[in-house]
Amino acid sequence: MSDTINPTSGGSESSPAGRALTGHTGAGTAPETRGRTVIADSVVEKIAGMATREVPGIHSLGSGMARTFGAVTDKVPGGRPSVTRGVKVEVGEREAAVDLDVVVEYGVAIVDVAGEVRISVITAVERMTGLDVVEVNITVDDVHLPDEEDEEEGEGRVQ
Repeated sequence: MSDTINPTSGGSESSPAGRALTGHTGAGTAPETRGRTVIADSVVEKIAGMATREVPGIHSLGSGMARTFGAVTDKVPGGRPSVTRGVKVEVGEREAAVDLDVVVEYGVAIVDVAGEVRISVITAVERMTGLDVVEVNITVDDVHLPDEEDEEEGEGRVQ
């Protein structure tokens, strides 16, 4: 996009030079508005993953194959559990959308847990990034039964 002022409208194009010419950057403006901040998708994925794991009733994240593969890689020496397993995001300039694949504990009200996850993820992402979370889509892939072996012993769930 060109960095010019449109002489017929008296305004400026949406560009760094256009903003500078209209006084939106530089001396006399708030320091927090000078420059551009880009937040990587992976950062939002980590925030959303941690916020999801903090909700009681969430056993783990990821679909069946991702959990199985992740459980194997977590046991490799030097390997760490993936905070972003089961989390996908789309991040724009001002908005983010989050998709989650979760496994819930047997006996919990899935609708209630999903609502708590949405609240937790939206609150954390918006507070930490300033992005507006437009949607949090949740797919419940499985229910963890009390007598099932835990595939993700090293994952460090927070309950």
